[in-house]
Amino acid sequence: MRPQFKRLEYGFGLVESLVALVVVSVGMIGIAVLYGQGLGASRTALFRTHAVILASDMADRIRLNRMAGISYQSGGAGTDRNCEPGGATCTPAQMAEHDLWVWNAQIDQLLPGGDGVVAFTAASPPVYTIRVTWQEVTFGPITHEIAIRVPDL
Repeated sequence: MRPQFKRLEYGFGLVESLVALVVVSVGMIGIAVLYGQGLGASRTALFRTHAVILASDMADRIRLNRMAGISYQSGGAGTDRNCEPGGATCTPAQMAEHDLWVWNAQIDQLLPGGDGVVAFTAASPPVYTIRVTWQEVTFGPITHEIAIRVPDL
């Protein structure tokens, strides 16, 4: 009979477990980083979408009130003239002030550190440059700009 020798292999399973734990931990950290980057990209995309919609909204307001002309050139946040349907009867210039007031209120509500500016260039047809700027956490200030030509009636 041959004597049976037991091999001493104490602690080998513990080393495997620790290596597996390290590998899984690195993988979980990677997943957490990707999740955080995805959230940041989603936030940026949402703000860019809001900026495009807000700039298009102002372009539509200008097209509807084309008689106001240079009154849309914004030097401030506009004035609440209550020019909504059922409100006061307003001149085209007063309607432009009201449009700027409503528009800037929407920008302040939807974009962090948001600001909206309309520039008027007298040409034939007139050119309006609409800029929406906001603050991004990682990128700093971002500006979306469109230029429209609105022919006179």
